[in-house]
Amino acid sequence: MSDKDLTHALRKIIEKELGRLSKLLPRDALSSIEKKIAQEIENIIEQSGYVKKSKYKNLEKIIADLEKRIDDFEKN
Repeated sequence: MSDKDLTHALRKIIEKELGRLSKLLPRDALSSIEKKIAQEIENIIEQSGYVKKSKYKNLEKIIADLEKRIDDFEKN
């Protein structure tokens, strides 16, 4: 799931759960709430075995770099 998709999904979940309250709150307040709890929700998602696409790509790059270093080390 891309970062943008995750953010959109989080926003929709927050709006749904807040229901009528979200209609009373200004858009800025809703965004502020999202920013405050987004990290906690991300941690819960990661505990379920999922990670953001950007984090996955970074891990893939680290793994590729380590594999290259190992190959170079074995050649020498």
